[in-house]
This record gives sequence, C-alpha cells and structure tokens, in this order.
Amino acid sequence: MASADSENRPGAQEAIPQAVKIIVAGGFGAGKTTLVGAVSEITPLSTEEVMTEAGYGVDDLSGVESKSTTTVALDFGRITINQDIVLYLFGTPGQDRFWFMWDELAEGALGAVVLADTRRLDTCFHAVDFFERRQVPFVVAVNRFDGATPYKTEEVREALDISAHVPVLMADARERASAKEVLVRLVTHVIDGRRPALSG
Repeated sequence: MASADSENRPGAQEAIPQAVKIIVAGGFGAGKTTLVGAVSEITPLSTEEVMTEAGYGVDDLSGVESKSTTTVALDFGRITINQDIVLYLFGTPGQDRFWFMWDELAEGALGAVVLADTRRLDTCFHAVDFFERRQVPFVVAVNRFDGATPYKTEEVREALDISAHVPVLMADARERASAKEVLVRLVTHVIDGRRPALSG
C-alpha cells in the first residue's frame, strides 16, 4: 500500500485508474469469447447463443464454417493485473448486424484489444477503424489458429495499414498466460501514450 507521502507527491498519481474498462473486439469468430474466458478470474458472463437459421446467409461464415455459437450482446470478465490495476473486460459481438452496440460498449473504455484472424484478416478492419476514429488506444493481437498461415507481425501491420506506434503481437486466446500478456501490453501501451501529458 502506498504511503500518504507518496500519494501526495506531485506526479505520484496512477497513470490509469484502479478499475479500468477494456474492450475486446475483432471479427466474427476471431476468439473474443475464448480470450475473455481464458483470462477471467471470475466465471465470465457470456451471451453466446446457438446460431439459428436466421444467421445463415447474414453472418459471414467463410473460414469458420464449424462455428455453431455466436455472441449476441457481450462477454464480460475480470482480471487483476497487479495490486493497483483491475481490468474489466467487455467482448463485443463480431457480426456486422451487431455493430450498433459498439458505441455504448466502448463508452468510458481505457483501451481495446483487436483480435485478428489471419485466415479472415479483413474481418477486423471495422474494429481498427472504430478505435482509430475515436482515438481509443488499442493493440492488435494475432490469434493463432491451427492451420492458419503464420504471418509475421509486420506483415499484419502492413495489411491492416496501422501506424508504427500500435503494438502488434502474436497470441493464443486459449492460453491464460498469452491472453494476460496481451492485456499487460495494452496497459503498458496506454501508460506510454499518457506519459508526455503527465510530464508536461
């Protein structure tokens, strides 16, 4: 626990608040629900539903033909990074027909993780554009899928046309350690981006 002196010292305030909201976004089937479930220290709230005939012909299943469930509202989880930082994770639905929900989900978010599936890289363009337009800090996590072409991070950066300051990293949404590393990298990215303002 920080002492009263350290709390009152100029510049000693945390760069980010103790409890922060993080968005996990990306295309349909990119692994958002999997990542939230893998890393959450509580039983995650999930609105995964079995896909119905109404979704066929509407949702693009190219490359994820075996997918039988879909997020229809959001996924929610929590992870404690350290004694000072607790992240509350909100996973967005990936289908085009649910994009209208993103503005409300992103309200008050400190940053975002954009999950990319290299088999269907175009499906995360909307997420990248969404956070760039709203100036929400984000990282791109390339989710490793069995059988997917192992592109390098710089190839993904070029394909998505994102700036050099946006971190691009490889991840496995099924593995807790890998998912946690993505979140730690996002928090670090946010803090690094705030340092000039804090020191000014």
